[in-house]
Amino acid sequence: MKGLELSEHYFEEVGIPMIRDKFSDYKDRIAAGLVGDGSECFGFDDDISRDHDWGPSFCLWLTLQDYEVIGKDLQAAVNELPGEFAGIKARNESAWGSGRTGVFVIEQFYKRFIGIDHFPSTLLEWRTIPEVNLAVATNGKIFIDPLGRFTTFRNKLKEYYPDDIRLKKIASRCMTIAQSGQYNYVRCIRRKEYVAAQCAETQFITDTIAMVFLLNKQYRPFYKWMHRALKNLPVLGNTVYERIFALVTAHREKDLSEEEMYRWKSLLIEEIAQFIIEELRMEGLSTVKSDFLLDHGPVIQNNIQDVQIKGLDVWVE
Repeated sequence: MKGLELSEHYFEEVGIPMIRDKFSDYKDRIAAGLVGDGSECFGFDDDISRDHDWGPSFCLWLTLQDYEVIGKDLQAAVNELPGEFAGIKARNESAWGSGRTGVFVIEQFYKRFIGIDHFPSTLLEWRTIPEVNLAVATNGKIFIDPLGRFTTFRNKLKEYYPDDIRLKKIASRCMTIAQSGQYNYVRCIRRKEYVAAQCAETQFITDTIAMVFLLNKQYRPFYKWMHRALKNLPVLGNTVYERIFALVTAHREKDLSEEEMYRWKSLLIEEIAQFIIEELRMEGLSTVKSDFLLDHGPVIQNNIQDVQIKGLDVWVE
């Protein structure tokens, strides 16, 4: 059983009766679910995940007013719930994994991830929030939300970046993908600077995945899960997923000489770049005919409406 499914059953069979019996006056005011850090919140947990910060548990979200009245008592009641459930042992919290579940004030829960206790109201606020944190703040599942306040905050974040922020990020990724992959990777190989070539390849992969998430208007998760999450994205998701996998495994999947392998990798990098350029044109983000992504960045940035954002260096995200 996946961790998210396990936790939902745990809440239904253990959490709901506790709330009904001990906090009946607030049963229509408490939101519950599992959102935040952890592979289970993304649905990526497996047997390896179970060694730490995994097991039957859930989050309860309250308004500040309700938390001031019942917060401590509700947390105490949660602490008294049976840890083992459905034959699965209690959550084994690591030194850095504590506090992921339990009772929270709605706004403070979001502040933990996005740095503010309100929905971002300016482009500057949006720019200061790490994308992986937005992915964490909007993952998982809400089991119940009678008031709808937690869900409203969540859904507004899931509407994605304002257009100008998205365009700025896309423009910057055009520059860095071109620099690391289309340009520097080949040059590093020619110089036999293989460590630098590996760094360029890794940067190309990271920025390419980031670009595909931007094209899909989905937040990119933590590096450990971003390639896996890429697979199911409708726009270029599986296409780029497979090419990146081929890029990383070329040394062991193909019977090639060293020179042939690097040439093969260069071709894969170029193929991925062309897929991205084609998508940019299809979306009307760029009309440039160049096959070099670097030439598309400034054109895309020119579509930004906000004067300050538009005036930033195109390389700056």
